[in-house]
Amino acid sequence: MTTHILNVVAQFERELLVERTKAGIDRVKAEGKRLGRPPALDPKRRAEIGAGLEKGETISALARRFKTSRQTVQRIRDGHGVVNARSEEV
Repeated sequence: MTTHILNVVAQFERELLVERTKAGIDRVKAEGKRLGRPPALDPKRRAEIGAGLEKGETISALARRFKTSRQTVQRIRDGHGVVNARSEEV
């Protein structure tokens, strides 16, 4: 019986934690802040990489020049590394 009561209290604590976490995330989103890891490159450097790709520069050369990974350059090339308007404001 004692362990059952402890389990109920632990579950209640867990639910409170989840509720507070969600409230905090919702508050930050409402303020318009960006969540998560910051972008590896600013929009200007992303544009420069895009221009280099259009000129025919290799992914490896661009990655070395901008001191980033090949995967980051590939994401920009494929359109997955596009910076949205909200992240540019921050």
